[in-house]
Amino acid sequence: MSLSTSSAAARSLLAPAPWDYARPDAVRVTAVRTFTCAPQGCPYVIVRVETDQPGLYGLGCASDPQRTTAIRAVIDDYLGPMLLGRDPADIEDLHRLLLNSGYWRGGSIAHNALAGIDVALWDIKGKAAGLPLYSVLGGRAREAADAYTHVDGRDAAEIADRVLAAAERGWRHVRVQVAVPGTDTYGTAPRDAAEARRREMRAESWDSLAYLRLVPPVLRAVRERVGPGVELLHDAHERLTPSQARELVRAVEDAQLFFLEDALAPEDAAHFDRLRDAGTVPLAVGELYSEVQAYLPLIQNRLIDFARIRIPTLGGLTPTRKLVAACELFGVRTAPHGPGDVSPVGMAANLALDVSSPAFGVQEAATFTEATREVFPGTPVPDRGRLHPSAAPGLGVDFDEAAAARYPVTEPLQHDRWALLRAVDGSAHRP
Repeated sequence: MSLSTSSAAARSLLAPAPWDYARPDAVRVTAVRTFTCAPQGCPYVIVRVETDQPGLYGLGCASDPQRTTAIRAVIDDYLGPMLLGRDPADIEDLHRLLLNSGYWRGGSIAHNALAGIDVALWDIKGKAAGLPLYSVLGGRAREAADAYTHVDGRDAAEIADRVLAAAERGWRHVRVQVAVPGTDTYGTAPRDAAEARRREMRAESWDSLAYLRLVPPVLRAVRERVGPGVELLHDAHERLTPSQARELVRAVEDAQLFFLEDALAPEDAAHFDRLRDAGTVPLAVGELYSEVQAYLPLIQNRLIDFARIRIPTLGGLTPTRKLVAACELFGVRTAPHGPGDVSPVGMAANLALDVSSPAFGVQEAATFTEATREVFPGTPVPDRGRLHPSAAPGLGVDFDEAAAARYPVTEPLQHDRWALLRAVDGSAHRP
């Protein structure tokens, strides 16, 4: 969909910026267009903010695979129209104006919509300056961003072989997930077509006790097999109670993890002080947080080691770069969320922060398909376990509308069902 000044040329701006009247020759936003596509399999929402300068436009990622159509509607019907006719250079002002336009502000849907526009404005700023986005954000603090890949398996031997194979390809950081027989295990591939079908219909249950019995010994055995030369990560995916999370921290000490991710759900964040006391395992959390303020107690009290920031869910680069600065001040490192449901546009935004911030720790790296790279020319691709930023102005990633049209998104609830989960007693469980 698209919104343009041609359909509202005579409309006066709502809440115009007083200083804007003194800049009659400023660049102006002429259209805000949204696109959905799924070359990676999961739905993407891409925002294109166009200006009255030939060839000057910006791209943003507003992707949330569970609420795709809702986010697109917020952009098309509410945020996009307010942007028309304004100067895209005033990012701080525009971000605050759009954020406050919903009296009941905040939340993941509103923030994803806002993020798509916000990142597109930063892309425009870099292009207008003729600079890559990391230069606009302060310049390089490192050559490239260390990244981590994912492996899974059914026992320590299989997982260790896959970790070592990844290390041979240059990966120094590898996330390992362990299949728990008979349970819907996060981050592992189904054994066969029958299991894949059960997962598609969300017909399998989650067994926390089976997970706690099996996973810690496997992680310790993987460490013994691969040795100290590879950083191992593991994601509990907020499926544990606070007491179970403490048990897990104690049980994986000898696995020498680079970090343990999402041992606690956002609802249980007040338990992080007790989790910290349970052991020395570095803790990472944050991909589900939709407000930067949710991180502050954890950062200020040094209760986490890594902030798992997700730029779309936090409302874009404007609030996220401030959170990253706070992380630097308190000695917390960043580990931005970057699975396949973050588009290459979103990954490029991650990378701009990664290489420009001293607080950077490690970047999650999706393996983008050939189709995704076709739709998004300039897609960041890891090289020997590292991501190198583009030197092109702005994000360095483009969007091919014709190619995107060949990969339509599925109907709602087809991909969204991924988050549905039940425990062994039949109760609804966190995914």
